[in-house]
Amino acid sequence: MNKVIDLFDRLSDMVGNLIAPITIIMMVLTCIVVFVRYLLNAGAIPIQETVVYLHGSVFMLGIAYTLKQSAHVRVDILYSRFSPRKQALVNLFGTTVFLIPFSIFLLWTSLDFVSLSWSLNESSAEPGGLPFVYLLKTLIPIMPVLLLAQGIAEIMRNLSYLRHGDS
Repeated sequence: MNKVIDLFDRLSDMVGNLIAPITIIMMVLTCIVVFVRYLLNAGAIPIQETVVYLHGSVFMLGIAYTLKQSAHVRVDILYSRFSPRKQALVNLFGTTVFLIPFSIFLLWTSLDFVSLSWSLNESSAEPGGLPFVYLLKTLIPIMPVLLLAQGIAEIMRNLSYLRHGDS
């Protein structure tokens, strides 16, 4: 069981580390857009869309890494006061009842949407916008696959904690 947890954790870490620099690139590109728009009084649609593409990539590829780091926003009014055992039970329940079904649903429902986008070679509707919208949309089913893998690791980690008391 630990090998599976380690494998899925390493996958999340690898993807998280690969996409981390994208946030710096987004910041630089946003500054360029502001400079071009307000100082040069010109449009920068391709750069603006690149920022949108990168933002979508960071969100969709980083969600499993964020889960692994326990960095998702949660209401800690009760959870933070729970014992580690109760926290493991809450995590196990939430992952099993909400995360796994949601991920499967999202994966299943996104396949036709992405397939249609590929069949149309979908590109931006904006004049001068970027092509390859279908590549961005391909991240939609990749996201729940990564989330499922990390969700399984979290289930196994919490079960191990509940059985053996180790994390």
